Amino acid sequence: MSTWKVAVIIGLGVAAMLVVQSGDPLDSVGHGSPVWSETGLLARAAVCVIAGGSLLAAGWLHRLLFGPLVVLRGPDDVGYIAEDGRTRAQAANEVRRRRKTGELPPVYPNGWYRVLDSHRLQMGDVKSVSVLGEQLAVFRGQDGKAYVVDAYCPHLGANLAVGGRVVGSCIECPFHGWQFRGTDGKCVRIPYAEKVPEFAKVRCWPSCEVNGQILIWFHCDGEDPQWTVPEQQEIAKGQWVYRGRTEHFINAHIEEIPENAADIAHLAHLHTPAIASGVDLRYTNSKTWEFLRHDWKVQWEPESGPNKHCSQMLVKHTLTVFGCHWPLLDVGVVARQVGPGVVFLLFDHSFLGRGVILQCVTPVEPLLQCVSHTIFYQSNIPPLVPKFILKAECIQFERDVMIWNNKKYISKPLLVKEDSAIQKHRRWFSQFYSENSPRLQYRRDTLDF
Repeated sequence: MSTWKVAVIIGLGVAAMLVVQSGDPLDSVGHGSPVWSETGLLARAAVCVIAGGSLLAAGWLHRLLFGPLVVLRGPDDVGYIAEDGRTRAQAANEVRRRRKTGELPPVYPNGWYRVLDSHRLQMGDVKSVSVLGEQLAVFRGQDGKAYVVDAYCPHLGANLAVGGRVVGSCIECPFHGWQFRGTDGKCVRIPYAEKVPEFAKVRCWPSCEVNGQILIWFHCDGEDPQWTVPEQQEIAKGQWVYRGRTEHFINAHIEEIPENAADIAHLAHLHTPAIASGVDLRYTNSKTWEFLRHDWKVQWEPESGPNKHCSQMLVKHTLTVFGCHWPLLDVGVVARQVGPGVVFLLFDHSFLGRGVILQCVTPVEPLLQCVSHTIFYQSNIPPLVPKFILKAECIQFERDVMIWNNKKYISKPLLVKEDSAIQKHRRWFSQFYSENSPRLQYRRDTLDF
């Protein structure tokens, strides 16, 4: 329970005690004032309500000024239009059921994927995670290291992440007490057996912990990691601190999301309206906010040589108000993508300071992606600045989500010469697929993986 909630509970408890007490609570020591004892019950209640409200307001103000921004959206929360008495969930299910998927690329590219934020996994914790169509158990051993293994015990199939406990650097099955080593997945103890079979083990996923995140490596052929996720030195040294995160679930193929970086034309149409106009694309072009405009200049290029798994998008943002340019809000962003699932959005502003948003795209299922944005910013910059940047990015991103959740993937799109970067991006992204990369196929009018 958070500190401010504890303070509110204590404060309300004391207030309630004062309300029901018939006399002055300080009379017993001779220092009380007769004012409180002469006050009526309703007046006392009013004072207590005001005091409780003030505590709640103080807690809210503290979170606003100093706490991190956390925005968590479910699969049905963004991008669907609920009409004719339907709920958003019903509208989302109908769209998913009727939407044509097109001829899709493989659904799980080879690469590094975020599974959990480091601060959410304390020593001895075990978390259940769904990624890449698998159930995984993520735990932090007593040695402080994070480990990732398949969730289901090979003995009789119990879920290690549901009731399992950490013993040293092992995870213990809640069903029969089998213990599996986090480093290689080998079973090291069966409490009722004389000998542990050599072949008794659970799949152990290659993982790393960097930039405050735990990531796993996936390769359809089981090959070892072919590159590493770079460490942001300012985060490692504590110069940039955590200021919040957003999380969205998107019903689309994973390639649709990074392809946005090369789709330069969509920025001028989808992201020019002011963020104040919201995320519902039916209303973003409202005349109410047309005096505010975001203008973008973008360039996307793949990297070469040993960094061929990386690409860069250079963004220059300007804001105009009633046609007047506000140079104070000019922002330059370098978005560097590392593999299919990790993007570093680096901000550098002479007045607003420096920081990074880590965008991570992780497939949960073939056509369901978990996208997180985590911001780290200069510790000497007021938290409201990076929180505003993250919120603004969240609004712009949710406009894309409305497109992704309702679109069809077209393998051979109709393009004009100004769209050339899209085909260039698709050729670059194809390096993350192998001959055996899993695909999605139609079978009996259902999507079977």
